[in-house]
Amino acid sequence: MIRLFAALAIPEEIAQGLARRQAGLEGARWRTGLQLHITLRFFGEVREDVARDLDAELSTVGGAPFDVVLEGAGAFGEGGDIHTVWAGVADNPELKRLAKACDTAARRAGLKPDGRNYRPHLTLAYLRHPDPAQVAGWIQANNLLKSPPIHVDRFGLYSSFLASDGAQYRLEAEYSL
Repeated sequence: MIRLFAALAIPEEIAQGLARRQAGLEGARWRTGLQLHITLRFFGEVREDVARDLDAELSTVGGAPFDVVLEGAGAFGEGGDIHTVWAGVADNPELKRLAKACDTAARRAGLKPDGRNYRPHLTLAYLRHPDPAQVAGWIQANNLLKSPPIHVDRFGLYSSFLASDGAQYRLEAEYSL
């Protein structure tokens, strides 16, 4: 079994800009530049044969290059259950189309549809039992975040595995738009 997801990589210069915002939350497990991405579709644990089928299906996803912009900041969870802080992604029809195409490819490869609504974001940190006021202050300090346009002309299929310092990702395949 292999844990897989499709995502957009973040250019180094954008990751460096985000790194300057990765402070001010006690106990946050900040993501490194190599861990930053915009998920298109999380596939979960899949068998090796299904992973090969998924790769074949993702290779048929077409489309034209487009730009995305990171915009705003927020958190997932409420009160004592806040578990993630993120950078938002400005509304983008091309990004939504690509995410839907990745979901369609997954279904053609035999995976179940993703029942969640697609909420594009970039996870900046995972939190454990944070102070909600501190998280609110961090969001307020970063809610005007706006990146330069990020040109998207490809997406990747990544594997994920847990290491002592958190999740590590490896690019398994890359697909041009």
